[in-house]
Amino acid sequence: MEVKDCVAVVTGGATGIGKALVEKFHQEGASGLVVADLNFEGAKEVAENVDGLAIDCDVSDENSISQLISTTVDTFGRIDLMVSNAGYVTIGALEAPDKELRKMFDVHVMAHLWAARYAIPHMIEAGGGYLLNTASAAGLLTQLGSLHYSVTKHAAVSLSEFLSISYRNHGIKVSVLCPQAVETDILNNSPTKDLLSDQGEGPASVDGVITPEDVAISVVQGLREEEFYILPHPQVAEYLSRKGDDIDRWLAGMNRFQQKLFPDGNSPGDWLIS
Repeated sequence: MEVKDCVAVVTGGATGIGKALVEKFHQEGASGLVVADLNFEGAKEVAENVDGLAIDCDVSDENSISQLISTTVDTFGRIDLMVSNAGYVTIGALEAPDKELRKMFDVHVMAHLWAARYAIPHMIEAGGGYLLNTASAAGLLTQLGSLHYSVTKHAAVSLSEFLSISYRNHGIKVSVLCPQAVETDILNNSPTKDLLSDQGEGPASVDGVITPEDVAISVVQGLREEEFYILPHPQVAEYLSRKGDDIDRWLAGMNRFQQKLFPDGNSPGDWLIS
């Protein structure tokens, strides 16, 4: 898929990866750009710089996403690329509140589902379209220290697989974006940011922290090649291969890595029994 001349919607588009994607799509010649975010002022600023449309959108609310899709089609006549990108991270294991998991599931999983539910019919009517769901390398491997992030990002990958299989014959293509550490404000937006700051850069930064602009370059290339996994950190492919080859060895290795990260026995899983 070429971004040139397409109508693209990006949720979480006011900052970070979402903002970089909007700007890169503009550079690539997208004909219509919708910047959706709870941070409406930020979305308006980004949209103004790319001659796009800003929409106030809460991705944890189905009606808000339905309205986002309807407004896009009413304004531009179609939707070619739906980028479901909004997300955040928390820290915690079995002791973390269930309500936090339910909220994160809405943002990381249900938001992708609702985007597909309302965008796909328009895409099929137009002859096809593309879904890009932002997950994480955590959705392919795991996120040490964050049960909720790991579970919801795995679910996001699984949902993306299902969509790719189920709607491929209707002209719908799907990619899932799975980076490791990226220079964004995701930590500052976390409800548990004080706990996250205690970890320093965190386990996801082991292979380096890249910029949102780096991610955007990988996305455009991945869309062009129509790759299901878009991996801005190429090391993730090797880790995934190791996991598939010998899951028991991989689990043992990840446990050793966790002990190295938390040498004083203060990993999230230890809080429950301390």
